[in-house]
Amino acid sequence: MEVIVNSKIAVVTGGSRGIGRCIALRLSKEAKVIITYIKRGEAAEETIKEIHKKGGEAWAYQFDVSSFKQTQDFFKKIIAKFGRVDYLINNAGIARDGLILRMKEEAWDEVLAVNLKGTFNCIKAVAGTMIRQGYGRIVNISSVVAFIGNIGQVNYASSKAGIVGLTKAAAREFAAKGITVNAVAPGFIETEMTTKIPDKIKEQILSQIPLGRFGKPEDVAEVVAFLASDRARYITGQVIHVNGGMYM
Repeated sequence: MEVIVNSKIAVVTGGSRGIGRCIALRLSKEAKVIITYIKRGEAAEETIKEIHKKGGEAWAYQFDVSSFKQTQDFFKKIIAKFGRVDYLINNAGIARDGLILRMKEEAWDEVLAVNLKGTFNCIKAVAGTMIRQGYGRIVNISSVVAFIGNIGQVNYASSKAGIVGLTKAAAREFAAKGITVNAVAPGFIETEMTTKIPDKIKEQILSQIPLGRFGKPEDVAEVVAFLASDRARYITGQVIHVNGGMYM
């Protein structure tokens, strides 16, 4: 198998659409990008084509981050092909909303498995390589609801709050190895998910945002790119909020 060397390698989980797609496009300016997806392969291919159109290099792989074995197998392939992983962006996530009284056990388990366990699986799979390199940037995507809560999202909020604790603990473990671990907590961002919010609920949300608008995926992507860069080499264990002032 051909080994590709002498370039930064970025892995963006859930990189086929929404915030993940925008992060992949932004990082493609300074790294070769591998995006992962579990469904909607056509969206992944569109993201790859867009990166190529802009002069970048990118590949797409399908696997389930909630599966420990699939995650291990994926990173073994990536490391065999590229020789290293410099940036890991843990963006893959799902929502299965519902009030506690109505929430099924499966909805709780699935969200925690993808959002929280998936983040752990990816960090564990790449940690050995980053330690041997003496270099790595890990950015985990949390959420504003981890800090303020949200009705009907007890599973999602719990998973995203767990990511904050994981981030801080991992940052302490890896700091001496040249690896930084940080999190970004987006607020309400203009994505496919937020377009489904009823207008009346949107108005209520907007009234809580001092900047008076939803964010754009690019707002999150720029912060992720900063944390992945050497400009942020002295920042670790932090959560950067990108929410228009909704939570301060």
